[in-house]
Amino acid sequence: MFDHYFYTQAGLLLMLATMFAQTTIAIVAHRRQSRCVPGVMDESLGHESFVFRSHRTYQNSLENVPMMAATVLLAMFMGLNAVTLAIVVWVYALARLAHMVLYYAIATEKNPSPRSYFFIIGFITNLVLLVMVALQLLK
Repeated sequence: MFDHYFYTQAGLLLMLATMFAQTTIAIVAHRRQSRCVPGVMDESLGHESFVFRSHRTYQNSLENVPMMAATVLLAMFMGLNAVTLAIVVWVYALARLAHMVLYYAIATEKNPSPRSYFFIIGFITNLVLLVMVALQLLK
């Protein structure tokens, strides 16, 4: 039924695999702390702490990826153009991946930080897809 959405599905898989990697990295970083309490983040930690950054990266994805994934599924069910949808999904997936890598690599309180640009790309991509789905619905 969705064979023509192979590249879209591959991009969606990358988004989910990125979140799985973020989960694993955050768990390992958290557990390596000397005073680890499962499920509790030390409030004194800031961007200088990899534990904080790995936790925030995962939380940021929890806040953003589900909406995009749901919109992608809706777009496939509505029959959006497969090539256009694949491009949008891959831009989003790669932006999220770049956001993750930069968040892990750069400990800064500066705003905007380099990761912010990739967050914005992902945010705008999600908005574009929402508009595309709404326009498809109005046809």
